[in-house]
Amino acid sequence: MPVHPHPQILLLSAYRADSHAAWADWLCNANPGFHWQRLELPGRYFRWRIRGNPLSWLDDLKGVTPDALVATSMVDLATLRGLHPQLAHAPALYYFHENQFAYPISEYQMRSIEPQMVQLYGALAADQTVFNSSFNRDSFLEGVRQLLARMPDAVPDAIVERLAATASVLPVPITPIAPAPGDRDARLILWNHRWEYDKAPETFASAMLELAELGLDFRLALLGPRPRSAPACLLALRRQLGERIITDGFVSRAEYRAILGRAGIAVSTAMHEFQGLAMLEAVSAGAVPLVPDTLAYTEQYPLEYRYRADESGALVNHLARWLKSRPPPAPDVHPWTEAALLPAWRATLKSLLAA
Repeated sequence: MPVHPHPQILLLSAYRADSHAAWADWLCNANPGFHWQRLELPGRYFRWRIRGNPLSWLDDLKGVTPDALVATSMVDLATLRGLHPQLAHAPALYYFHENQFAYPISEYQMRSIEPQMVQLYGALAADQTVFNSSFNRDSFLEGVRQLLARMPDAVPDAIVERLAATASVLPVPITPIAPAPGDRDARLILWNHRWEYDKAPETFASAMLELAELGLDFRLALLGPRPRSAPACLLALRRQLGERIITDGFVSRAEYRAILGRAGIAVSTAMHEFQGLAMLEAVSAGAVPLVPDTLAYTEQYPLEYRYRADESGALVNHLARWLKSRPPPAPDVHPWTEAALLPAWRATLKSLLAA
């Protein structure tokens, strides 16, 4: 690396998509006191990315000698440090946006321990492991415990305890969204998640159709990325509740913020959520969250904003009560904003460089 007046940090992100991209951009822009060198790979071909990134970066990392490195848990850090010995001398922080022990697989995917082993070896190779939520940390450690318990022999003692000793929690910060001018639409229900299996959009769509059958008045804002071919649940909403849908599809960032600022209720039906940036953004804009009583949500929202996902009718019953009489005010999500988290991030980076 060329000589720079600031400490040099190598940022490795093997899957630049969604929260990974937003976090990497924020981290570098919010910490100009460091010289950042970034290597990122597009957010596609998951299994190739998590296993193949040392090969993809084989030539890019020759002769690179940072003062420290920050890698996401999609990075095969152990292999990289073996292939490039100079990186083994730089203190490393391994950042978990998610973990493969708690990530649900679809009916079309084959379960494999390869991604889990990449993250286990990466955590062992790092000087610090940082998670975006306590749920993420705890489910990773428990997943490691269960995996190693299945191994036949030659498993060292206290692996989980060693990992726990270097683990801390530091969320991805959100930028608060201002409420839209004028009155909020208390009956506008927002969906701002991916229309993919891990967010269980079928559950959301089914609940909306049940609410309509109950004769309740509400409107829908259907946002979030979706496949090229609209899923059947989205088509059903368009067909049966089309007159209630005020927006459906990709919108500009400005329009997205405006819709969040108007929405009365933001719903999640996720089967996995390691932090839930979309919900945090919606709540920062004043929408009232209704989320499963599990995952990272239990450390973010009081019980009155959570429903039992394993209890039939719980989501519909909760929404029906709120539509018949106004829901509680939106909870405070200031602890997940940049203003609250930036000092801790800077302290973490400084402690990494001092390691």
